[in-house]
Amino acid sequence: MNAEIIAIGSEMLTPFRSDTNSLHLTAKLNDLGVEVLFKTVVGDNRQHLVSVARIALTRADIVIFMGGLGPTEDDVTREAVAEALSLELKRDPAHIAELEKFFAARGYQMTPNNAKQADIIVGATILKNPRGTAPGQWLVGKYDNRERIVMLLPGPPRELVPMFDDECLHRLRAKLPPLHIGTKTLKVAMMGESMCDSKIAPIYTQHPEIQTTLLAGAGEIEISLRSRASSPAEAQARVDKLAGQIEEALGDHIFSTNGESLEQIVGYYLQMRDATLAVAESCTGGLLGERITSVAGSSRYFLGGAIAYSNDLKTRLADVPPLLLAEQGAVSREVAAALAEGIRARCSASLGIGITGVAGPSGATDEKPVGLVYHALADEEDTQVIERTFPGDRQRIRWFASQQALDMIRRKLM
Repeated sequence: MNAEIIAIGSEMLTPFRSDTNSLHLTAKLNDLGVEVLFKTVVGDNRQHLVSVARIALTRADIVIFMGGLGPTEDDVTREAVAEALSLELKRDPAHIAELEKFFAARGYQMTPNNAKQADIIVGATILKNPRGTAPGQWLVGKYDNRERIVMLLPGPPRELVPMFDDECLHRLRAKLPPLHIGTKTLKVAMMGESMCDSKIAPIYTQHPEIQTTLLAGAGEIEISLRSRASSPAEAQARVDKLAGQIEEALGDHIFSTNGESLEQIVGYYLQMRDATLAVAESCTGGLLGERITSVAGSSRYFLGGAIAYSNDLKTRLADVPPLLLAEQGAVSREVAAALAEGIRARCSASLGIGITGVAGPSGATDEKPVGLVYHALADEEDTQVIERTFPGDRQRIRWFASQQALDMIRRKLM
């Protein structure tokens, strides 16, 4: 079965609020083998909501409405869903009594507009809301000659989450066939999205029963695999088999199969090799060190380093010769190597990393454009230097550079 989640609230169509409830619902639905195919955000407009509801009911087995169940004029979810289903609303006397009791216990007189929270779609089951005044509603019935499950849930997360978990999940389990979702995520370093897809598309397109998606970031691609089956073992076996074929095609470009970050993988390798690391960063401004130390326990292998932005500090902190800086310039292959070698010696580390480049938007020349970065990795035997020109703005270039440096370390220690 599949589902559509509809978030209701004009505030979510502004830059200031976003829908977070659907993340919880999606996770719980996936655990039941239900795929969420659509997520829709609609403002507090009855006509718009009726239209959205009718579309959802034609394409999803389960439709969940979140929000718009309060007492105000712009809370129109009950009315809109009833209209979309061609059903009436009936005011529930028992819930009116509960509302009056709720307000009386707090020393307030209930205003008349609160009574609309007791309007229930004919045929719906009331879902209790111990954390608020608006009950949810659960309906099962035919629409377009197919059975549909419809849920109306309050918008506040502190009300929606327990209501869905306590009132809806057991009802869903009773209605749904036993299906399970198997998932696998592969992470790829320093490969373009088009190149990656050209290598693996001939493989994953042979498996239509497995949903394969690629998500590209700066220096990293996530390949997500999902499959549904009647048992957890069968679902997971499907995605694991395809993951193995993709791993063969991409080889050592894949750095993670269990969700780890690149900095975590680098930490694993440094500990496995009983190695230590020091860094000398210029254009990344400490980003590489920040990423490395974001991993708990990184003090076991990361010694520290220097943010050597000026030429003077490149010399004072990493022993880069002033003559080399004058002859080659701070952004050069030779200076990157000197940074790596100098910081390694200064810190008595197994490995030293040096990064220097033009993060932009200023500081570029015809010979050294924005995005040009030199990365150097030194050990006791030699120094490797990689030159790259990264696209994007300053933040993206700096992240690319830190990603390249981490990948150099990973490959060195594999």
